[in-house]
Amino acid sequence: MMERRKSTPGTKIAVEHLNVHYGKKQVLADICIEIKERQITALIGPSGCGKSTFLRSLNRMNDAVPGARIEGEVRLDGENIYNPRFDVVQLRQRVGMVFQRPNPFPQSIYDNVAFGPRILGIRRRSRLDEIVEQSLREVNLWDEVKETFRKQNALTLSLGQQQRLCIARTIATRPEVILMDEPASALDPIETLRIEDLMRALVQEYTIVIVTHNMQQAARVSDWTAFFLTDDGQIGKLVEYGETGRVFTNPRDQRTVDYITGRFG
Repeated sequence: MMERRKSTPGTKIAVEHLNVHYGKKQVLADICIEIKERQITALIGPSGCGKSTFLRSLNRMNDAVPGARIEGEVRLDGENIYNPRFDVVQLRQRVGMVFQRPNPFPQSIYDNVAFGPRILGIRRRSRLDEIVEQSLREVNLWDEVKETFRKQNALTLSLGQQQRLCIARTIATRPEVILMDEPASALDPIETLRIEDLMRALVQEYTIVIVTHNMQQAARVSDWTAFFLTDDGQIGKLVEYGETGRVFTNPRDQRTVDYITGRFG
C-alpha cells in the first residue's frame, strides 16, 4: 500500500521541488506549486521556459523522452506519481492530455471516442453508445455530427471540430485532470472562443491545466496563473503563482509585469 501524504485542502496536484533534466541539460529547477481541484490553472511564459515540459511532468509523458530524469515529487491526491509502484496506466486514465494540434485517429468519430472505454474493457454496445453520445454532447459537438458520427472519418472534420473531438475522446474515460497544451493555438478566433467556453463548462467536473501564450486567454479562462521564465543559465523556473486576477492586476514580481505588458516574450 502506497503511503498517502496530505495536501492543502482543495489541492488536486502538489508539486514539490521538481527538477527536470534532458540528458545533461536541466530544463526546470525547483518548481513548487499546488494545483487546485476543479479550477483552471494557466501556465504562461515565453517560449523555451519549460511550460510544456512541466505540463508533461504531471502525467509522466516525459518518461518517453530519452535521457529524461525527474527529481522531486508530483503528488496526485497525496500519492507521488513518480513512486516506482505507481500505476502509470492508471495515471494516464486519471490525468488526460489534449495536444496543441488536433490529433484524431484516422477512423470514425464514434471509434475515436469509444477508443479509451474499450481499452478499459467496456464492450457492451449500448454502454459505448451512451458514453460516446454523452462525451460528444459535453463538448458541444453532438448536434453537428449526430447524423454521421458512426461512419464519418474524424479527419474530415474542421480543425475546431477535431479539437473538440479530441477533448471528447479524453473525457470519455472520465479523467480527474485534463492537461491542455495550447489547445486553441491552431484555431480561428471563433473556434478559440468555443474551446474557451468549453473549458469553463468542463471545469465544473474536471481540474484543468492549460499552457497558453495568449495573455488574454489566460486572463479570460483561468482561475490561477503560473508564470515561468528562464534564468541566465536557460533553466526554467517558476517566477510567480497566484489567483489570475491578482497576477494580472497586481503582480508581485517586476518580471511578471514586464511579460504581461509585452515588454519581452
